[in-house]
Parts: sequence; structure tokens; C-alpha cells
Amino acid sequence: MSEKQKKNAAVNGAASQAAGEGKQPERVMTNKMGTMPMNRLLLSMALPMMVSMLVQALYNIVDSVFVSMINENALTAVSLAFPIQSLMIALSTGTGVGVNAVLSRSLGERDQENVNKAAENGVFLAIMSYVVFLIVGVLIAKPFYLSQTKDQEIVSYGVTYLTIVCICSIGMFTQMTFEKLLQSTGRTMYTMITQSLGAVINIIFDPILIFGLFGFPKMGVAGAAAATVFGQIVAAGLAIIFNLKVNQDNHLNCRKFRPEKKMIGRIYAVGIPSIIMQAIGSVMTYGMNLILIQFTSTATAVFGVYFKVQSFVFMPVFGLNNGMVPIVAYNYGAGNRKRVKHVAKLSIIYAVSIMMVGLLVFQIFPDKLLAMFNASEHMLTIGVPALRIISLSFMFAGFCIVIGSVFQALGNGVYSLAVSAARQLLVLLPAAYLLSLTGKVENVWWAFPIAELMSLTVTLFFYARINKKIISKIGENAADLV
Repeated sequence: MSEKQKKNAAVNGAASQAAGEGKQPERVMTNKMGTMPMNRLLLSMALPMMVSMLVQALYNIVDSVFVSMINENALTAVSLAFPIQSLMIALSTGTGVGVNAVLSRSLGERDQENVNKAAENGVFLAIMSYVVFLIVGVLIAKPFYLSQTKDQEIVSYGVTYLTIVCICSIGMFTQMTFEKLLQSTGRTMYTMITQSLGAVINIIFDPILIFGLFGFPKMGVAGAAAATVFGQIVAAGLAIIFNLKVNQDNHLNCRKFRPEKKMIGRIYAVGIPSIIMQAIGSVMTYGMNLILIQFTSTATAVFGVYFKVQSFVFMPVFGLNNGMVPIVAYNYGAGNRKRVKHVAKLSIIYAVSIMMVGLLVFQIFPDKLLAMFNASEHMLTIGVPALRIISLSFMFAGFCIVIGSVFQALGNGVYSLAVSAARQLLVLLPAAYLLSLTGKVENVWWAFPIAELMSLTVTLFFYARINKKIISKIGENAADLV
């Protein structure tokens, strides 16, 4: 296997799959990635990640469901916190992607020293990221809310919630990092366990701490935040234990550890594009909140609810992508054009099917989805057309998400970044603002299908270029493998 082939395969997690099975990475990758029937291969790699992603979606929605039982202002306050929480997730997952890539590549190269350095510096970066958001929680929470609303009840609820979530975010950053260490060595089942445990704890303790059940104090919005961070801390502890007891591929040595600038640079070389792409979503959400709250705080609450419920549609697709990317990358490196195109085709079929089911649910049952959040009549009046209009974008989103991941797997992640930035910042926000000038909040929702249609157009353009320059030339100098 050439150096280029090893790089493409290892960076995208193929080596980690082999390592998780306790076998020699390169030999197992060849047998699995290159020979297993494609549908079975894709499902075997994607399903654990799809389950994990659904658990994350559940994790995110529980707070809002129980908070909505306090009152609508409490729900609005939690919704307004979403941009900051998204930034936290962007930084933690983006850094994790970088650690995953460097560690997996080092495993493939059998470079144990760099495996350990990647893991240790990843933990260090998690702690530094926590320090950043500790400062945000102490200094930024109140100004952040005041920049969006002057409603004192919303501000009070929001500052309480966001302060706790940020100050206690050490659990989230630690959990994410140690889960990535498990994923990078192929131990995705353990990741599922930690994420599931965190979600279950959150679900159990949300009503207990919010409403003061079983002798616990009635904490309201603060209880929702406390339940969230408690679940994260417990999950983080379990992830650490799994790494120490089960993960023999990396060896953490905190006593001898010193931050290494070169290794941190390698991690962020991969991670920063991912961080930026996810951070763009935070900017978009913040901008939409500013536009919507000019109509009514209920419109902002509806937007927050949409983001929660749509995750049950999008997360399985993201999990599917996580399984697809290493397959595309490996077969690209191996010069197997047939398998690259086959897995991309299968992924598109699955993704579009999932999105169409989501579209039908949003079109037929929007009132039922809103009812989970104790929606008032006013909220239903705004929310029902909102969910129906926004969900029209699902028709194009599945295809765009899969092809964007194909870009990344083929080493052209900048195309994915360009599409995401253009969709959210150049089209969605300006369109939403212009439509808001009509004075009708229902018109604002049309910005989403408009932006997704643009995304489809740009994605098809970039795919045509990728197909001509890269995909069509895979295996050019050798016969395509069956």
C-alpha cells in the first residue's frame, strides 16, 4: 500500500475499525473495505453511528420538552442558548475529528509514540476548550441574552441555564474527547454505551430536578441545566474508564505529558475546517433568533423546537455518513472506482429515503410534534406552517449531505465548507431578513427551502467537477476491482 493510500484510509477512520477488531489494521482494511458486499459493509459500519447520533438527538430534545412545562418563556430562553451550545459542540467535535484522524493514521503506520501524543494532546485541548467556555459562562452569558431580548424573565431564565451549562461543560468536553479516542480505535460500541448512559441520566433527572420530585429541590430551568451536565459528567467518567480498561491502542501518561505544538497543529489542521463548518450553524441560528424575536418570542421558541425535532431526521443521515466516509476514502486510495460509486449511490438512496420519511412526518403531524413541547394555541398558529414550510427543504438535504461527505472523503472538504457557508450565510440569513420585511413571520420560513435549493445547485456543480477530476480517474492506471 502506498503512503497516499495509507493516508486516505487511516485519516478517515478505516484503520480504527480494524484496530477495534483486534487485528492488523492494513490486512483487515483490505479484507473488509475492499471485499465485503457493499450494502452489508455500509450498514455494519453505519448502524452503530446512527444509533449514537439518535441518542444525541434524544439528549438534546429532553431539556426542551421538560422546560416547556415551566412556561413558554423558559422554552424561549433555552432555545436562545442554542448558538452557544452549538459552538461548544463545534469546538469539541471538530477537535475530536482532528484527534481521530491523527490517531487513526498513526495506528495505521504503527507509530505508537504518535498515537499516545495524539491522545494526550487531545485531552489537553479538551481542558483548554473548557476554560474558554468557563469564561463565557461567567462573563458572556448575560450580554449574550441582552443582545437578543429585553424580556427580563427570558433573560433571567437564559442566564441561569447558560451559566450552568458553560461553567460545568468540563463533562461535555471530556466525554466527547474520550469517546473519539474509542471511535478512532474502532470501539464504537463503547461510545454507544457512554452516550446512552448520559441520555438516560438526563431523562431521569430532568423532571426530578426541574419540578422537585422525590425530595429533591425544585430548581426550574437550573434543574434542566444541572441534569444535562450531570449526565455529561457521568458519561465522561465512564468513557475515561473504558479507555483505561479496554482501549489498549493508546497509553495516556499524564505525568510525563507536555503540550506539543507540532501535534496540536496536526490535530487542528484537520479539525479547524470541521469547527468552522459547524460554527457557521451557530452564526445562522443567532441571526435567525434576532430576526424572529422582532415578531414575537413565540416565533423564536418555534424555531428552537424545530431544531430539536429535526435532529431526529438529520442525525441518522449524519451517522450514515460516518459509516460511508472511511469506505469511500479506502477505496479511493485502493483505486477501486466501482466501490466508491457504489457506496455513494447506496448512501444517497438511504439518506433520501430517511429525509422523505421525515418530510411526511413534518407535513402530516406538525401539531403533534409541537404538542410535545406543551405548545399554546399561539405557538401552534405560528409553528404548524413553520414546520411544514421548513421541512420542504428535506427533499434536497439528504442528497447534499451525502455528497458533501463524499467531497470530504476524497480530500476536497473545502467544497463542503463552501456549500455550507453559502447556504447559511449568503442565502438563508439574507433571504430570511428580506422576507421578514413583509411583516409576516410565515414568509420568513420560506428562506429554508430557498437556501436548500441553492445548496443543491452548488453541490451538483461541485460534484460534476469532482467526478471529472477525481472519481472518473480512480483506478485509471489499473483495472477496476470488482
